Amino acid sequence: MTGLRARLSVPLVPTSAVSFTHGWHNMALADSDPVSLIRPEDRVDGDQTPGMIREQALVTDDMWAGLVRTEPHMVSGWHHHGDHETSIYVISGALRMESGPEGESIVEAVPGDFLYVPRGAVHREANPGDEESQIVVVRVGHGPTVINMTTPANRQT
Repeated sequence: MTGLRARLSVPLVPTSAVSFTHGWHNMALADSDPVSLIRPEDRVDGDQTPGMIREQALVTDDMWAGLVRTEPHMVSGWHHHGDHETSIYVISGALRMESGPEGESIVEAVPGDFLYVPRGAVHREANPGDEESQIVVVRVGHGPTVINMTTPANRQT
């Protein structure tokens, strides 16, 4: 056994088999497969939005997980995540999230904070700080994970 499978040691007990995309690997996980480990060098570029760098760690039929980095003083483009609910954990830096019909709803987050983004919520992220921000993102749903837009009001699915 080599590569990813050789580094695994804890059994996974899922309720059903899923398709799993890990970097450039595609594999099906079954009840008897072990827990998967994805190291930083195993992440690949995810769907991008201007102003952000998404590093995809894994994708299943109904989940996306990865790391998102935003440079200091950068503001992303407007976007939403279609049918996906999103959980965000701030690792480092600052995160400012603007949402709502005109972007008037603002949430400021710091390391240790969690955010929840409902399905279809149009938003943009900003890093108002002087250091790169890093967040862990997990999305659950189906369909495209990123839908970029030009304004907060022109939601398209």
